[in-house]
Amino acid sequence: MFELHPRLAEDSVVIGEFDLSLLLLSKDANYPWCILVPRREDIYEIHHLDEVDQLQLIRESCRLAEVMTSLFDADKMNVAALGNVVRQLHVHHIARFTDDPAWPQPIWGRLPFKVYESDVFADRIRRLQNALVGEGFTPL
Repeated sequence: MFELHPRLAEDSVVIGEFDLSLLLLSKDANYPWCILVPRREDIYEIHHLDEVDQLQLIRESCRLAEVMTSLFDADKMNVAALGNVVRQLHVHHIARFTDDPAWPQPIWGRLPFKVYESDVFADRIRRLQNALVGEGFTPL
């Protein structure tokens, strides 16, 4: 049975689900940062998914990246499945800007965690959900 890794549950909020994946929003306000987690048990790498799920994950990832680029006017989308800290397969989607404090370096370890103001966090969730609704996405 699929269970979200406790670290992902602690560091983010589930804001919806695609046909395959949960959509999480990171609680770190430094960047617009979403995470897709395929709802498959004991899967650690994209190549561990069957071919149908691989293609579905790519479709969901591309849709999310397009929406994030548009919503946040991102200069670049960083999309990565690292898994060095949390082994469970999850794909980071981080909107980057040429004037962000970590540019052009990776974001990991560059800035201390920044807590969202509650109204800003709620607005970000609402905007993402509204932009993604339909086509295999359900807000939660």
